[in-house]
Amino acid sequence: MSRILIAEDNDAQREGLRVLLERAGFDVTAAPDGAEALEKLRASAFDLLLVDVWMPRLNGIELLAQLKNEPQKPKVIVMTADDTPETLLEAVREQAFQYISKPYDPKALVQMVKDTLNTAAHHPIEVVSALPTWVELLVPCEQGAGERVHGFLQKLKVDLPDEVRADVAKAFRELLSNAIEWGGKLDPEQKVRICFLHTSRFILYRITDPGTGFRWEEIDHAAVVNPPEHPLQHRRVRQQKGMRPGGFGILVAQQMADDVLYNETGNEVVLVKYLNAQPETDNE
Repeated sequence: MSRILIAEDNDAQREGLRVLLERAGFDVTAAPDGAEALEKLRASAFDLLLVDVWMPRLNGIELLAQLKNEPQKPKVIVMTADDTPETLLEAVREQAFQYISKPYDPKALVQMVKDTLNTAAHHPIEVVSALPTWVELLVPCEQGAGERVHGFLQKLKVDLPDEVRADVAKAFRELLSNAIEWGGKLDPEQKVRICFLHTSRFILYRITDPGTGFRWEEIDHAAVVNPPEHPLQHRRVRQQKGMRPGGFGILVAQQMADDVLYNETGNEVVLVKYLNAQPETDNE
């Protein structure tokens, strides 16, 4: 039975969360603040820590910082109503595994707990820049890392309609998955560098993988190179090569973003979505 520690200063929320997780089959211990939680973590091993941010004596971010020096560290899910970019990025910097906003859906939280516990030991996401307008991360090339990064970046506020924002997020997730799988070969010792820029006129993602890149004539397994008369030709190619179903990443990104640009070697891609009308071309 997985052992979970809850650090939450609100009595009603702490008790409700304890009951919810115990009913889901977990062994649950609770603490009313970060200082007591740290004592419990040093006294006993836990598989997962659910931590609020703003607590007396030792807040959630400070608790995460303390855990960096501990020999036994559980995975951490941060829970808070404070979803400002600064708080979110500090949680990432201090190696939070997941982040959920309050008020949360109980079913969604239980599922997140199960998914987190079922994920193999992970390498941390490194924060290079944590400015709200310039976020830069180093992401390990391992299964699930892309979804974690996508989940964090989805919570950064940008001025886009929900539908457009979802499209851009899907495009980013597809390109990041390509970088982790093809560029990084799913080797967690390798890193993908992600840069997210947010200005008043556009948002931009830059993804750089550690691989050698690709040439367009060599990716006949990708839907983006299918001839118009054979829009699913890549499926047959993937089957012949023994590859998993898929191959739509670049095509999806091109359809959902305003600009998708690759560097010459093919190991770096930039995705742009304009927040307003694109700037007019100077024809003079």
